[in-house]
Amino acid sequence: MQRPDMQLLIDAGNSRIKWAWCELGHPGEVSAFDTAALDMAALAHAWQAATSAHYTCVAGDVVDAAIRRALRPDCLAQRVFAGPTACGIVNLYDQPAQLGADRWAALIGARALQSGPLVVATAGTATTIDALDADDRFIGGYILPGLRLMLESLARRTAGLPHAAGHAADWPRNTDDAIHNACTDAQAALIERVREQLGQQATVLLSGGAASAIEPRLRCAHRRVDDLVLHGLACLAAADNRPDVMKCGSGRDAANEAPD
Repeated sequence: MQRPDMQLLIDAGNSRIKWAWCELGHPGEVSAFDTAALDMAALAHAWQAATSAHYTCVAGDVVDAAIRRALRPDCLAQRVFAGPTACGIVNLYDQPAQLGADRWAALIGARALQSGPLVVATAGTATTIDALDADDRFIGGYILPGLRLMLESLARRTAGLPHAAGHAADWPRNTDDAIHNACTDAQAALIERVREQLGQQATVLLSGGAASAIEPRLRCAHRRVDDLVLHGLACLAAADNRPDVMKCGSGRDAANEAPD
């Protein structure tokens, strides 16, 4: 008896592996695992029903191999990489394949959710701020240390500054608040600058684990949308855009087929 088609969407980031089943072309309920402490048995159990999987992995070859091993041998596993075009989006990176797969999938997901020029800001281990114009062209973007990395770097590299756990304040009056607001405001200011470059009509989509800390410091209109990568993977799974998206092979034996 043939198994029902169960499409799995996986976003393997530096800190967490997030996943969801594709339901009517959209990600369903999202679950997550800690990348630093992978439990292979838990992964295999959670994913045992998958007949196909579309995934991005920016966490390195070890995590990529773990994803492959956790999927059933008969699951069609397709690792997504950035290419020149996909799902109507044009990639204007100097070398399109060098664009992070998570950034590429997030742009595709963002366009599926919002029309017009977009600033796609994802606040994770690193913060990425990417611009998508009204003609569906990714015209460029920025990468900076994420909020947690900023805070940790000050704590590690200075003798007198703490690992700050401050709160939002217009005029910080203690060291924790001074550090916290400087780091969050730096992130928010770059998001606002990118929006200014793209045009005041641009919509800001904010996503990622640190979005809740950055959001109160944004002075421009914005929309909070989580799990943009999974939304993009759902679009790619629905389109199955073979000419436009580089994919490695299927099954556990294909774990070493991804390009360097």
